[in-house]
Amino acid sequence: MTSGPMGLLGYGAYVPAYRLGSESGVRGTRVVASFDEDATTMAVEAARGLTGHAPGSLWWASTSPPYLDKTNAAAVHAALRLPSTVPAADLIGSARSTFAGMRAAVASGGLVVAADVRVGKPGSADEKAGGDGAAALLFGDGDAIAEVLGMASETLEVLDRWRDPQRTTGEQWEERFGFEQYADLVRGVAARLLDEAGLTEADHVVVTSGNSGITKRAGALVKGALSSSSSPIGFSGAVDPLLGLAAVLDVAGPGETVLVLSAVDGCDGLLLRTTDLLASRRAARSVADQLAGGRPIPHLTYLSWRGLVERELPRRPEPDRPAGPPSARAGTWKFGFAGSRCTACGFVHVPPLRVCRSCSAVDAMETVSLADQTGTVATFTIDRLAFSPSPPVIDVVVDFDGGGRTTLEIADADPERVDVGAEVSLVFRRLFTAGNVHNYFWKAKVL
Repeated sequence: MTSGPMGLLGYGAYVPAYRLGSESGVRGTRVVASFDEDATTMAVEAARGLTGHAPGSLWWASTSPPYLDKTNAAAVHAALRLPSTVPAADLIGSARSTFAGMRAAVASGGLVVAADVRVGKPGSADEKAGGDGAAALLFGDGDAIAEVLGMASETLEVLDRWRDPQRTTGEQWEERFGFEQYADLVRGVAARLLDEAGLTEADHVVVTSGNSGITKRAGALVKGALSSSSSPIGFSGAVDPLLGLAAVLDVAGPGETVLVLSAVDGCDGLLLRTTDLLASRRAARSVADQLAGGRPIPHLTYLSWRGLVERELPRRPEPDRPAGPPSARAGTWKFGFAGSRCTACGFVHVPPLRVCRSCSAVDAMETVSLADQTGTVATFTIDRLAFSPSPPVIDVVVDFDGGGRTTLEIADADPERVDVGAEVSLVFRRLFTAGNVHNYFWKAKVL
């Protein structure tokens, strides 16, 4: 348990590599998660740098959960290698779930991670103006990069955006109706937070909503807004407020106030003031840097990844469904990428072994995770016949810095970038889905 006032200790964001460009009729560059990414894998990537000290709790928010009737946050918990005593729970259903997690984390300390794969009908506003991504905030009573000045909420039942649980794509009402419903709530929550903090204005204002009318007129809705913005990748569901906040924290100075407002079935608000520690503890990669990169993806390929068109698959047997018992036995390896280091000679085994390959010592091992290690490609193969939604499959043998060698698949595979000696890091992805079971593991990514 934590005690004392909770502050923001750290943040992280993840923007996928693929972009759906103007050739598909989408204006600009629409951020697209790969076929092997989902709300679980992206959440891991956003939160990986925030777990130096175990959080008091883990709250995972999404409108696109990979599983129902199973806790998705448990896989995130395992991949982040958190102690079993840290509770983890899902908050799903709407973009408002994220603020529910923030309320819990601010109250008692915790890690809030939001991730979403947003899918719209081909050519729709949701497809054009949406985006996939993840972001995370860590709250606690340590040295904070921002102090929490207040939180406020208003709830409203309004038929503005909805989705049948059995469908991939959703619906929304005409935006002017939603704007009229939300506008006064946004003004009211913003005014209440500023007034209670004794402020006339905020240095930065982030306004997010599934209603584009709200985000278009954000600057006019909040009194004294010096600068206003929304999610930098378009409407990203549960990720919206966290990603917008992350983009501001990437550039904000010390002692500046940040007001975050999310208009979804009401309005939720969070008011922060940054500290002198922010400059030295920003996220390793800014949102802007991640957006600056990107690889184009054909529209037809994108639609096939989302199940909106059915393409002919490779004429090869599909993988078998992963089973529960072996997955449980190999849990620390499968999710935490934990090998074993011989305490007698220091040889590192990946995956873990009981008998040392170097000195033959038996059961003289200590667990070591290589998930955050980099390595180099010793050799590789390009397989254009293997089963994959996005061929070719590239397998590499990786020699890890500090010891350990294993074979891994390349994520976001580009044959032109893979070569012997190439430096790689690890990313958490989905190897495949079979029998409605997602087989999560780690892949190598060329740096």
